Amino acid sequence: MAETIYFPRRLILGAAIVSGVLLALAVHMLGARYGLDLGGLWRSDTHEFMPTGAAIAWWLIATVGFSGGYFTATLMQSAVDGQIPHRMRQFLIAVGVLLLAGAGQAASAPSAVPTFAGVLAALAALCLGAVMAFCGAHFALRRG
Repeated sequence: MAETIYFPRRLILGAAIVSGVLLALAVHMLGARYGLDLGGLWRSDTHEFMPTGAAIAWWLIATVGFSGGYFTATLMQSAVDGQIPHRMRQFLIAVGVLLLAGAGQAASAPSAVPTFAGVLAALAALCLGAVMAFCGAHFALRRG
């Protein structure tokens, strides 16, 4: 009989955080392309209390970071046992590649946001994605 192999907890946590952060940054770049400006909260020229696009962007990045970390940790735990069907694995790889390719295409286009504000928004998205990916991976590992 084959022995059950386990990934070290730190390896799963690290991979899930990296995956969640990459997905959060990809969603940030795609959202910026479609007008979901993350830096809209720091603008003083708007007369709205809170720009809707900025609120949607914050929630979208947080949700994608959390779910990316959670599902990556869950998939890595079940992948060791061989519980992921081959077609599901291929589908997940294809979705990840397409999302990151779309984000790369969106990032290569000229930006309507000033450079300094864009860098600050990207750093905020990076930090938010990292925290939420850690939380998602931590909950998945505590559950398993």
